Amino acid sequence: MTDHAVLDRPALSTPQDYIAAEARLGARNYKPLDVVLSRGEGVYVWDVEGKRYLDGLSAYSAVNQGHCHPKILAAMTEQAGKLTLTSRAFRNDQLALFYEEICALTGSHRALPMNSGAEAVESALKVARKWGYEVKGVPADQAEIIVCSENFHGRTLAIVGFSTDAQARGGFGPFAPGFRVVPFGDAAALEAAITPNTVAVLAEPIQGEAGVIIPPAGYLKTARELCTRHNVILILDEIQTGLGRTGKLLAEEHEGVEADLTLVGKALSGGFYPVSAVLSNDAVLGVLKPGEHGSTFGGNPLACAVARAALKVLVEEDMIGNAQRIGDRLQASLAGIRHDAIKEVRGRGLMLAVELHREAGGARRVCENLQRRGLLCKETHEHTIRIAPPLVLTADQADWIAEQFEAALRDPT
Repeated sequence: MTDHAVLDRPALSTPQDYIAAEARLGARNYKPLDVVLSRGEGVYVWDVEGKRYLDGLSAYSAVNQGHCHPKILAAMTEQAGKLTLTSRAFRNDQLALFYEEICALTGSHRALPMNSGAEAVESALKVARKWGYEVKGVPADQAEIIVCSENFHGRTLAIVGFSTDAQARGGFGPFAPGFRVVPFGDAAALEAAITPNTVAVLAEPIQGEAGVIIPPAGYLKTARELCTRHNVILILDEIQTGLGRTGKLLAEEHEGVEADLTLVGKALSGGFYPVSAVLSNDAVLGVLKPGEHGSTFGGNPLACAVARAALKVLVEEDMIGNAQRIGDRLQASLAGIRHDAIKEVRGRGLMLAVELHREAGGARRVCENLQRRGLLCKETHEHTIRIAPPLVLTADQADWIAEQFEAALRDPT
């Protein structure tokens, strides 16, 4: 007989207990650092033994506003006590307010609320194809969408199907057709790939998972011009770069461009709840009619109330400006470290990366050393360390981060 007496089993207490339980019972699709966190506030998190760490990842930029921001927490608590979910079969009193505020803030005409970033991407792909058939006149089932090499847009089957990461793709085929891959940052290759059947170009303004890869100056502006000239939708995935991370509300603002579909998520809830949105205009989002797309939880009142508070504190507390000022300071400090292991320091705002030379022994080793020093960062692509602390980071805390990096490189034990 199956044992259902879960509550009678011994409680987990030590980090080793938690790690062992995860290894025994969980799917092994992650390789986290061996720190077991139990509390967070602002830029700091604490493990189950009470040790404090500065969070240098912000849950991949989902916690831009800092951990457990009190005003977002208050909004969530208040709404949770009133109404959490209606589905879109009925209306609720938070959705219209969310629409009003996010559209006014971003200059959008319409918004489509979803839950995860991957859902936002999938929604944009569907909208782009439907627009291509109904508005541009592409023959049925012939729509093409251009994507960039080294992209990361999520983990669904459609998305990994146009990934160039062998690990993300391997063993998950067959994949959906209709995608063409071009080198990221190569405007000439982008133009050459456009055909009469091209309905959209999908790109990240800065490639986060690839290692904070910034395209050449003018690339996004050229992409915008090409899309306009060829009647193609420009989709910018701002799920990680958006909402203040790069020192602007949206990273597309650095080049003064406006996408036809802008995707936001992660920090849209300040880390409290899965919320994402597709932002667009009447001409593009207007192709969706009732029954053609939806989500049970998308646009629910709890999500909308949380997102409204998350956007409000982001603006009212000048977190976007702080990301620019403190990000410049931190980048300069990291670039000032003289060590043979460092190949390059790059980034924008508080979206930064330190890339190490391949012979330096790998980024994981440095991240584990930083953990011992009280700083949590995460490696990507073996030789790059991403640094993306909450946007409430102070100058003193930024200086401390740089000091820990230098110490970790000089003393690898």
